[in-house]
Amino acid sequence: MPVVKLSQKTTTPLFFILLLSLVIGTLAWDIVERIVSEAGYSLSLTTQPIGFDLGVLSFYIRVNPGSFLGVIGGVLIFRAV
Repeated sequence: MPVVKLSQKTTTPLFFILLLSLVIGTLAWDIVERIVSEAGYSLSLTTQPIGFDLGVLSFYIRVNPGSFLGVIGGVLIFRAV
């Protein structure tokens, strides 16, 4: 199984894969939290919003365990590509 080596050429794709997998993991965990809360249980492992605001452009994300699982998945996907 070939493994992608980290170099200057592969840094940008790694960044985008990690960012995309972080967002997907965060959203997936949020969906799981909502399903669990609809079932009548309380589960909230989300932090306060983290991000930046430039006046015209702002980006915030609430980090949760799905964020970390998404990043781990992104690293595995990058290594497999």
